[in-house]
Amino acid sequence: MFYLQVKIFSCIIKIGDRMYVIKENIEHELIIKNSRFITLIYQIKTKEEVDNYLKVAKEKYPKATHYTYAYKTMEEEKSSDDKEPSGTAGIPILNVIQKQEIVNVLVIVIRYFGGIKLGAGGLVRAYTKSCKEALCKASLLSLVPAKKVKIKADYTNQKELDYLLQSSKVLEKTFTDTVTYIALVEKETILDHKFSYEIIGTSYIEKEL
Repeated sequence: MFYLQVKIFSCIIKIGDRMYVIKENIEHELIIKNSRFITLIYQIKTKEEVDNYLKVAKEKYPKATHYTYAYKTMEEEKSSDDKEPSGTAGIPILNVIQKQEIVNVLVIVIRYFGGIKLGAGGLVRAYTKSCKEALCKASLLSLVPAKKVKIKADYTNQKELDYLLQSSKVLEKTFTDTVTYIALVEKETILDHKFSYEIIGTSYIEKEL
């Protein structure tokens, strides 16, 4: 059963109990007591991408005081305070990501110290606000659970199969004496019992909210 649900801040409205991914990368800047907080949000899937984006951030914004970050993929999550007091930067960023149920995302918050100390509580609020405001700019896609299936069809039935798979994601087509599709489908019932198929795994389909 799905229902409208507003999470954390009103600019992001989500539907039901699902996971989400960002549609595009985001950049946002905030000034708090003379300190610059530059938030960069990236779509990722692997730890290697995290390392690459951190390198890019340091090259684009050199000599910053801190390069704090948090990321969450399907397999793992991690945060870093990068020499800010323990628990005042990376964890607050990760908490926002977790509560928004967003995955495959990296949030880097770069700080240029402005000469005024914020204190532990002030830092938590600053990093949380920076992440929230940046995510307000993001368009989200819903991750819908799907089954990965292998479907076989005669050439005479290919158009009908293409029609049935309109709302699915076709990953691969192979043409031999028959047409073989590898596709992600929400429900096998869309095949209308007209095509033979084999379930070969599970995954997710990205869909507009």
